[in-house]
Amino acid sequence: MKHTIAVISGDGIGPEVTAQAKKALDAVAEAYDHIFLYKEAKIGACAIDATGDPLPKETLEICKNADAILFGAVGDIKYDNDPSAKVRPEQGLLRLRKELDLYCNVKPVKAYDNLIYNSPLKREVVKGTDFMIFRELSGGIYFGNKELSKDEKHAFDTCTYSVEEISRTAHLAFKAAQNRNKKVTLVDKANVMETSRLWRKTVAKIAEEYQDVTLEYLFIDNATMQLILNPKQFDVILTENLFGDIISDEASVISGSIGLLASSSIGDKNALFEPIHGTYYEAKGKNIANPLASILSAAMLLYHLGLNEEADAIERAVDKSIALGITTKDIKRKSQKSTTTSKVGDFIADYITNQDDSNMNFQNIHMGQSTII
Repeated sequence: MKHTIAVISGDGIGPEVTAQAKKALDAVAEAYDHIFLYKEAKIGACAIDATGDPLPKETLEICKNADAILFGAVGDIKYDNDPSAKVRPEQGLLRLRKELDLYCNVKPVKAYDNLIYNSPLKREVVKGTDFMIFRELSGGIYFGNKELSKDEKHAFDTCTYSVEEISRTAHLAFKAAQNRNKKVTLVDKANVMETSRLWRKTVAKIAEEYQDVTLEYLFIDNATMQLILNPKQFDVILTENLFGDIISDEASVISGSIGLLASSSIGDKNALFEPIHGTYYEAKGKNIANPLASILSAAMLLYHLGLNEEADAIERAVDKSIALGITTKDIKRKSQKSTTTSKVGDFIADYITNQDDSNMNFQNIHMGQSTII
């Protein structure tokens, strides 16, 4: 099977981790007889440096015509330190989401047994955590009218939502829950906000179409507390843009490393897959960044294309790398030696292409040598 994949490595560690995700995809192509055609494109700071535009027209066209988009990271410290800059790297990603109508962001959150020691939460609280966050991505306060008074003493940001915007994200959440543990938790602030009351009314009506799924409600303040007290209670979390932004970052610490969390941004015609970490400029070019979130983003990309067995192979390879401690320094145990970004990618690729040898004694593998002997 042939698929065209737009590859936007972006800035910072983006190119390094995206290269490892491509290794995993190449291994899948070899093992399962697929052809992945990569179309490289620029966005963010590297695009500004090359063209003056954080989202060049060529990049947008490549993304529109691709079956899926593999994304790295966007941003640059020189812009972070210059609040007066009119053209910024992040504008490219925001415009891309808007142009492609990527209206739903999906973030899986999973606690790996072999990494529970890394979590700031107690083992008994974290163990068994496995849920997904469905965040509406193209509406709400981020895209509402914004105004600052002439005397700069008053300001407002408008939060608006329509039934249509709510419904299309809600349907995706309920469909996902049907294939999981059949529970959706709507996170809102319906005791205060009119938009949240519209969310409750709309989602309650949609729930009637999914009789096998239980719908529960939590106010955002309570939800943030429950995520820490008992994250295992969640299956699918559904929420609006601002609350989703907040709760996703909170959930990212449960696994013990932001370098493990993948995400997707879904529209009706296009889909983008990216790790949730940023550009991590301190690690740029040092070959130490954790590539697993980017590799797991590639697995989500394959699920989106209907290549479920292939996606499972990537996830098994990631599980094995964590179990054996073939990891970067951010998630290694004290008794283990860390390895490099590229060698983690090499292990994942070797494991995928040599699955018949998966019962061999991987514990004897030495870093720097071929992973499959």
